[in-house]
Amino acid sequence: MQYSLGIDAGGTYTDVVILRDSDSSILDTGKAVTTYPNLMTGIRNAIDKLNPEYLKQVKLVSVSTTLSTNTILERTGYPVGLILVGDYTIPRKLPADYCITVKGGHDSNGNEIQPLDITAVEQFAVSLKNKVSAFAVSSYFSTRNPEHELKVKNIILKLTGHPVVCGYELSQELGAYERATTAVLNAQLIPITYQFIHSIMAEVKERKLDATVLMLKCDGSVIDINGAKLRPIETILSGPAASIMGASHLSGLDTCAVIDVGGTSTDVSIIKNGVPELCEKGAIVGGWQTHVKAIKMESSANGGDSHVWFKKCIRIGPRRVMPLCFAAIKYPHFKEKLEKNPIPLRTMLNEHIQPTKFFVRTGVIPLNLTENEMKLLEVIRDEPLSIHEILNKMKRFPSPAVLDSLLNQRVIQAIGFTPTDALHVLGEYTEWDVETALIGARKLSRFTQLGVHVFCKKVKHQVAKNMAYSLMSFIMEGKGKDGIKMMLEEEVPVQYKVNIPIVLLGGPVKAYYGELKALIDADIIVPEQARVGNAVGALVGKGIKRIEITIRPSSMENPDQNFLVFTPTGRIKFEHYRAALEYAHKIGEEMILGSMKSFGLPESSIKIDTSIEYLVPPGWKQTPMETKITFVGVCTPGFSID
Repeated sequence: MQYSLGIDAGGTYTDVVILRDSDSSILDTGKAVTTYPNLMTGIRNAIDKLNPEYLKQVKLVSVSTTLSTNTILERTGYPVGLILVGDYTIPRKLPADYCITVKGGHDSNGNEIQPLDITAVEQFAVSLKNKVSAFAVSSYFSTRNPEHELKVKNIILKLTGHPVVCGYELSQELGAYERATTAVLNAQLIPITYQFIHSIMAEVKERKLDATVLMLKCDGSVIDINGAKLRPIETILSGPAASIMGASHLSGLDTCAVIDVGGTSTDVSIIKNGVPELCEKGAIVGGWQTHVKAIKMESSANGGDSHVWFKKCIRIGPRRVMPLCFAAIKYPHFKEKLEKNPIPLRTMLNEHIQPTKFFVRTGVIPLNLTENEMKLLEVIRDEPLSIHEILNKMKRFPSPAVLDSLLNQRVIQAIGFTPTDALHVLGEYTEWDVETALIGARKLSRFTQLGVHVFCKKVKHQVAKNMAYSLMSFIMEGKGKDGIKMMLEEEVPVQYKVNIPIVLLGGPVKAYYGELKALIDADIIVPEQARVGNAVGALVGKGIKRIEITIRPSSMENPDQNFLVFTPTGRIKFEHYRAALEYAHKIGEEMILGSMKSFGLPESSIKIDTSIEYLVPPGWKQTPMETKITFVGVCTPGFSID
């Protein structure tokens, strides 16, 4: 009997699950708090909760992680040197620490515009050898001819030994700026991903598991561990990918909408006929537009651990805090501190000044702190402190900007009232300390003139409204978000109807079923194992390989003769269109099969779907101006990997 282990290291919790390969039934699950900056501690804690007898028989491990996403969002990637090849200027800022433009590049047909300036490349590489951890290179029209990118890569490898990421390796899309950005972000992630993968492999070895290790990509497919090392950018946003794949598997539905309520955020997405919808232009991460194909989703800062606070009205988020009910378990004297914490004046209230807000050190080692940040850290230690206690120690209120900076760097952690606490008070989710949650609700509800239970029901209802708003604004993209919000907020005798099932994922989602059902007319499903849906998703992602090949006439003056075929490995010339088309189909299928067989998949289990797009303007009677052929190889790795 063979089993598979799924791991999802989310923003708040790390989930693990063991599936039996023969029937995909869930045998065991585990959950632990995600640990920063070392995610492996949380992963290890979660795995420790699994049945060791099942673990012994695990033959496949698949991982979904927020590591790449958080690194980009927090701007903690390693320093990178970027080489732009071509006589052009990119007008926008790029995420590279060092950047140079050198002569070279090609035209749209892949013909060399001018020779590569090898001397400039060599000088740049040598000057940065001890300043960066990786290099990125993006050459003008490298998608038509990657010759100059490959030359730069070989030069840098020879002179420095550092990893080099070529733009054409990550994307066949046109757009020099986006391709350069994607290459730089990928290069920043390589050292961090190496460390994480090494830790995963070490954990597998230490537990004596004879297992293949995969990572989930942001398009819902999986990648082998060596591919993840080279292209970690493809693992960004794998959380939403895990949720939609897990929801589809647990519900048995090929078509459904998914609402995944995590601790940090709520993610909404849709899967149709077993295939998630992808972002057409590529994912945007940390404000950077990339060429990374990721699942299309709507994410809102509205999770189970979103901060509930009061200033003229009840507010939820956008920041995540540690729930009061959990803090009471982690810190033995926290309940008493919360009980004694004075109620601030209503006029003083803001996000940080709340009767239920506390701060504590995380253990993250700070870097390059300002003088004011260092002074505040002399006060905030390993036991939670309220603003009132910080005031007594510093003789003044801490600057909100300083608090925000330390929170963003994860040097300190905020504790506060959350929707999770509200559910504890209502008795609908009681994982942690109910009494502490009740104390927090009493203190906050005093500002609302509502009873404790009415206050908590109002919080719960607002979270459900936010979930409905995220879903409807995603489905009705471009149809006016203000109107959707108004309809959900106002008491009007109208209800949205959704014609596909809605699957809810997350620990406490069952508690929101009734509220959501009242807001949206749909078949709403809460799978039995909704709490570990992402870990299941990490495991059931499909082995998918996409390849795009383009055919264009070499000259528009004579478009019926001489054609160029552009593949991920270069360009080839053909005299006739039919020969070019036949070659494109042949090489595309060969590349799909070769890639997926090296991934560990037998040829008999691989299905290849082919789609063709023709660019033919009105009145055009010659062969197509451009033919784009997309090959998609699909295989579910769970049943096929040896």
